[in-house]
Amino acid sequence: MLKSLHLKGVGPAKEFGPVEFAQRLNFITGDNGLGKSFLLDTAWWVLTRTWARDSVAVPQRDAKKPGISYAYTKSTPGAFVDESFFNRSEQVWPVKQGRPPIPGVVIYAGVDGSFSAWDPARNYWQDKDVQGFERLKAFNFTPEQVWKGLEGSGGIRHCNGLILDWVLWQKGQDPAFADLTKVLDALSPSGEEKLTPGEPVRVGLDVKDYPSLRMPYGQDVALIHASAGMRRITALAYLLVWTWREHLIACQQTGRKAAKEIIFLVDEIECHLHPQWQRRIVPALLNVMQALTGRKIPVQLIVATHSPLVLASVEPAFDEEKDAVFNLTLKDGEARIEQAVWAKQGDVVNWLVSDAFGLQQARSVEAELAIEAAEAWMRGDKASLPENLKTQAAIHKELIRVLAGHDDFWPRWVVETERGLARSKKGGA
Repeated sequence: MLKSLHLKGVGPAKEFGPVEFAQRLNFITGDNGLGKSFLLDTAWWVLTRTWARDSVAVPQRDAKKPGISYAYTKSTPGAFVDESFFNRSEQVWPVKQGRPPIPGVVIYAGVDGSFSAWDPARNYWQDKDVQGFERLKAFNFTPEQVWKGLEGSGGIRHCNGLILDWVLWQKGQDPAFADLTKVLDALSPSGEEKLTPGEPVRVGLDVKDYPSLRMPYGQDVALIHASAGMRRITALAYLLVWTWREHLIACQQTGRKAAKEIIFLVDEIECHLHPQWQRRIVPALLNVMQALTGRKIPVQLIVATHSPLVLASVEPAFDEEKDAVFNLTLKDGEARIEQAVWAKQGDVVNWLVSDAFGLQQARSVEAELAIEAAEAWMRGDKASLPENLKTQAAIHKELIRVLAGHDDFWPRWVVETERGLARSKKGGA
C-alpha cells in the first residue's frame, strides 16, 4: 500500500505534500488544474517504476533539486522508503538498481478510458534479467487497446482485449467468464439495474461476435453500443478479471505466491456515471476482490473526484483510522494539498458547500448572487448591492425568477419583506 508521497520542484507547486495516505480509502478533491491527475500519475510511478501512457513528469525549470520522496508497504514487515532526484541531462527519474519490494497488484483507471495494470508476477524484473520473451514493465492500454487487445513488438500479443476475451470465455464456459459475471454484479449500479451479460450478438453484417449486456427492458445490446458509464465500468471489470487471472497463471508458472493486496488508482471515479451509480461505486470497489476471489483481500483505493455523492456514499463506512480526504486548493498563487478533518455532512448539498468543493451555495450562480444581495439588504449593507439590485422590490423580483417556490431561503426573505411593509405603513401614517 502507498504510505506517503512528497514532491519538490515538480508538479503544480514548489513543494507538494507530504501526503500521508490512509491504508484503505483516499479521496482527492479540488478544482480542475490543481494536480489531482498528476498526483495519481506520480503514485503510479512510485509503485511501478513506470509512467502511465509514457507521460514522464517534467520538473519546473527553476527547481534546483527536484525530487520525489515516497514510502510504501511491502510483503515483508516494515515499509520501503526511497527518494529520486531528477536527472536533467538524461531526462529521467533514476531509481536504485535491483529489485524493489512488491507493493501488490496495481490498477490505474484514467479518465480518458485508458487503463494501466502492474502485475508483480509478470512485470517485476531487473534490466539485467535474461528473458527468452518480451517482458513489459507494465501494461498500458489506450482506450482502443482495452477493447481490441494489446500487442508488443514482434507481434507478441499480451492481451486479447475485452471484445474477444469476453466472447471466448462465454462460449467456452471458461471460469474467467463466471468471474467476470460476479465482478459485473458487484459493480452494478443498483439491485434493480444489474450489469448482466447477454448472449453474443452480431452488429450489422459483421461476422464478428460482440459481447452484450442484457438491459432491464429485456434486450441484449452490444456492449459497444451501451452507455459511456456502462462501457467504463465493464472495461474496469474486464481489466480486473484479466489482470488477476493472468497474475494467478503467472504465479503458477513461476512458483511465486499470489499478491496479498491490490491498489486501485482511479481518476474521476464518477465519470459518465448516473448519480445512482456514483453513490455505490466506491463501496463496490472495496468488495470487488472478495467477489472475484471468494476471500477478503486488502484493497487500497486512491481516487480523484468532483462528486459530492461519492463522498456522501462512504459516510456510513468511513473510518478515520483507515480512510482520508485530501483537498487541493490554490493559496498565494500556488497549489496546496491538505488532509481534511473528516466530518459527516449528511447530504449532497452540505458536501457541495464544504471545504471539499467550496461552493458558497448549492444553487445556480444567479440564485447565489440574488441571495447575497438579499442578505446584504437585510443586514443594511446597501453599499455592496449590485446596480440592478439596489431596491427591495428589484431583489424580490430576482428571487422569484431564480428560486424555486419551496426554496428554504423564502421564509427569511418573507419575514424581511413583511417588516419592510410594516415600516412603510408606519412611516406613511
